[in-house]
Amino acid sequence: MLEVREISKTFHPGTANEKTALSRLSLRLEAGEFVTVIGSNGAGKSTLLNAIAGSFYVDAGSIRLGGQTITYLPEYRRSRVIGRLFQDPLKGTAPTMTIEENLALAYLRASKGKAALSRISKGDRAFFQDKLRLLGMGLEERMRQPVGLLSGGQRQALTLLMATLIPPQILLLDEHTAALDPAAAEQVLALTRTVVEGEGITCLMVTHNMTQALRMGSRTLMMADGKIVLDVKGAEREAMSVDDLLRRFKAGTGRALDNDRMLLSDE
Repeated sequence: MLEVREISKTFHPGTANEKTALSRLSLRLEAGEFVTVIGSNGAGKSTLLNAIAGSFYVDAGSIRLGGQTITYLPEYRRSRVIGRLFQDPLKGTAPTMTIEENLALAYLRASKGKAALSRISKGDRAFFQDKLRLLGMGLEERMRQPVGLLSGGQRQALTLLMATLIPPQILLLDEHTAALDPAAAEQVLALTRTVVEGEGITCLMVTHNMTQALRMGSRTLMMADGKIVLDVKGAEREAMSVDDLLRRFKAGTGRALDNDRMLLSDE
């Protein structure tokens, strides 16, 4: 489903702020794989997701999705087949628009222009209500309310629904529960597992929580210095603990992981 081959990206080249964010990184995901990605700040996790989404063009290498080369495809065109959630719940929705209108907008984007935002049919409303009901938050009874009235957890759950209303070829989750309180984060994580695994969506999920990285999905990548330094799945991953991850990180990079946010999140 996804083939990233030898991609590199350097920001501010030739200046005092030059930063190599991705360094000849290669990655292949099969259809339906649910992969978690961990690494310290500056490891290149979000940069990898942005490269796939088309937030910028890579300096070298190629990206293929669903058999199509998208290396230089504009971001707006990739958005039709790529779903995204960000750390900030405010980024994925339009606060002054209603829940119904936000869903219609997401449906319009993913349906490649086959729907019209100004004409939401009874069938569309019923479809939206059925999907909202799966969230278990009562939002199906509040479809005419502005999204700005929702809590962070509710907005992130709605954003997840919007990103998967028409299942994308790949779903990119960039620490999408990090800004939520623990209870809301667990609820959104449970919904993520239900939606991704239920629909068989290919997914890359960045997280700072190593325990979460091992219990979500079926494969875990660890990044450092713009490269993948660990790639585990199957029985090997199932037997791993957070301490095992830390040891493997040190073996792969020659240094101990030094990131308070990641370490404290697993205490």
